[in-house]
Amino acid sequence: MYPQRIRQTYHYPTMTDADLCKLVNAHVKKVFKKGDVLLTEGQISDSYYILEEGVVRSFIYDYQGNDISTDFFCNDDLVIEVASFFHHIPTQEHVVCLTDCILWEIKFDAFQNLFETIPALTEWGRNWMAFQLLLTKRRTLNIISLSAIDRYKLLLEEKPQILQRAPLKHVASYLGITDTSLSRIRKELVGK
Repeated sequence: MYPQRIRQTYHYPTMTDADLCKLVNAHVKKVFKKGDVLLTEGQISDSYYILEEGVVRSFIYDYQGNDISTDFFCNDDLVIEVASFFHHIPTQEHVVCLTDCILWEIKFDAFQNLFETIPALTEWGRNWMAFQLLLTKRRTLNIISLSAIDRYKLLLEEKPQILQRAPLKHVASYLGITDTSLSRIRKELVGK
């Protein structure tokens, strides 16, 4: 049953079973279809999700109007636009379901109430945020320091379901390359 995975998401050494039950109970199961929009540019995020099944993509439009993937979310990931959710500012990103998805939603007010009443959630949140900063820094450095083929291999290693389920144009923009370059890299790797 998926609520057990929610418990694992929030697992932290000082988190009690009672705390985890409160967290699980604050989430509501939501079913979305491919193409459904979870958040669009200009909105203020009032919830985040734990993804049970499916693939979700976040993206922006660059200064030339090109659609650029900023992130992909897969099974068990937290689907969140951090700046908008925590600072109540309009997002610059769009967040869309690339496949049919099952998500577990928690609203900001429910999260805030739990954050104020469960001390372990504060520590969990600090730990989670530090890890997200690490991932963001690593992605930034990888875009600068790794070749396109190495960025592709890393994505294949870390999140193969994206390469199996996301349109190649979205994967290419996430990797910072053209569709043509991505096709060439895929052919080159298959030939090995």
